[in-house]
Amino acid sequence: MRNNWFSRHPIGFMAFYLLFYLTAFHWLETHITVPDIWVHCRLDDLIPFCKYAIVPYFAWFAWIPFTLFYLLWRAPRADFWRLCLPLFAGMTIALACYVVLPTGLMLRPYRIYGSDFFARAVRWLYATDTPLNVCPSIHVFNSVTLMMAYYRSSIFEEPRRRWMRPAAAVLCVSIVFSTVLLKQHSCIDVLLGILLAMALDTAMSALERSRQQETDRFTVQF
Repeated sequence: MRNNWFSRHPIGFMAFYLLFYLTAFHWLETHITVPDIWVHCRLDDLIPFCKYAIVPYFAWFAWIPFTLFYLLWRAPRADFWRLCLPLFAGMTIALACYVVLPTGLMLRPYRIYGSDFFARAVRWLYATDTPLNVCPSIHVFNSVTLMMAYYRSSIFEEPRRRWMRPAAAVLCVSIVFSTVLLKQHSCIDVLLGILLAMALDTAMSALERSRQQETDRFTVQF
């Protein structure tokens, strides 16, 4: 990343993007209340509702900052930016998709029974998060992007950190499944979230190779 203010202040960069994301998402939630497309496929009807999936679903909110700060403090700075840039780019693309083609769901159960922690947590989620602006799933996109960062960074090859790779894979899969088990997303949202993560990761890898080739040519010439 070029030597600018953001590159020298990565925490400031993350704070700036968080402010942008929350502002944009709030605007979407308040201004786009009627979707153009109701997302649904036959597979959605075959997946049962599971209130216990709220645990990995909420774990997503802690996993993102944990991974970003862990890489920022423990890994080479390039590993941090290799995650940060496609992560934020994909979230921005998803927000743009919600504006261009507003989507919504009609998958949630009519009523959540029970007074236990899990039932109350699901009811709170449903009350605070509308079933709109869902495709592609940011939950899924972020989870896949985070998981790939664990397998890419060399710091997780060290014996004392090696366990974090399979742990990240398990957490990623759990979060992906939680989105459909809670009826927060359709399988279509999940698929497009995965494809977006893979597409941006491929694009970043191609950009890195291109820059490395330019550097090698410049070194050979001089």
